[in-house]
Amino acid sequence: MSRWQWRAWGAFLFLGLLGWGMSFLWIKVALREIGPFRIVAYRMIFGAAAAWAITFFQRQPFTIRGRNLVYTLALGIVNTAIPFTLITWAETRIDSGLAGILNGTMPLFTISIAHFFLPDDRFSLPKATGLAAGFAGLILLLSRDIGPQALSGNLIGQLAVIVAAICYTAANVFTRLKLKGQHPIHTTAVSLTSSLVVLWIVAPLVESPIALPHNPMTWLACAWMGVLGSALAYQAYFYLINVWGSTRTAAVTYIFPVWAVILGVLFLGEHPSWQLFVGGGLVIAGIVLVNKNLTSSRAGGS
Repeated sequence: MSRWQWRAWGAFLFLGLLGWGMSFLWIKVALREIGPFRIVAYRMIFGAAAAWAITFFQRQPFTIRGRNLVYTLALGIVNTAIPFTLITWAETRIDSGLAGILNGTMPLFTISIAHFFLPDDRFSLPKATGLAAGFAGLILLLSRDIGPQALSGNLIGQLAVIVAAICYTAANVFTRLKLKGQHPIHTTAVSLTSSLVVLWIVAPLVESPIALPHNPMTWLACAWMGVLGSALAYQAYFYLINVWGSTRTAAVTYIFPVWAVILGVLFLGEHPSWQLFVGGGLVIAGIVLVNKNLTSSRAGGS
């Protein structure tokens, strides 16, 4: 593989393992002390600050102007403020594993929408087969822990995650369509800033009074999700949309549940099951199929 392909796969794995892959766990940790709107608001403080710090140290000329600035500000609301809050709120009502499964619908929405709006991200049999295999593996992976009682639980919580996945899909395709080529860290900094402003307007109205958390683990959770799960993760995410396209980038959501199960086996003494091997194998096979025809062009595309 070429240097840019190694870089792209590195960004993909960072998103799946350390960036967004840990967020479902940290949300549960922070919810022990504070509400979902405050979690996302504190997360945005760390995220926006880290993104602007990276922007400063990289010394990249800031070129977002006019219409693109408006697009990027709006992107922060659709791609961050709304879905982050919906998923965090949903985890007060449903298990994180079920949230992971529902969040995994994003690639299925993406391949459907991208085909009609992005000429370089058309529907193909390998993509469709890969996404179907990955989603089947995702469900199988968590089938031992997500039974009928979970699926019949809080319907509003489940719908909240699906709406969040649709928001991610719309923002994913919009970014590829309108902001392709824009520097990822600038997109990250501006979009996180608009999300920060919106959340600090809404959070005090919904969860008043606003008080600082006392538990160090709450601060660690918000800081991790802000720096690694927002500032660095979005830089990697927007980079991947530029070089891989919307559908391939969306497949990163299949890694989250696999990683959660592996962490449970390694650090929590959980026993591996046949679902781990078969489901994990399907997820990996699905990601390989989605990327089967990846070209050597830096512009990516399908």
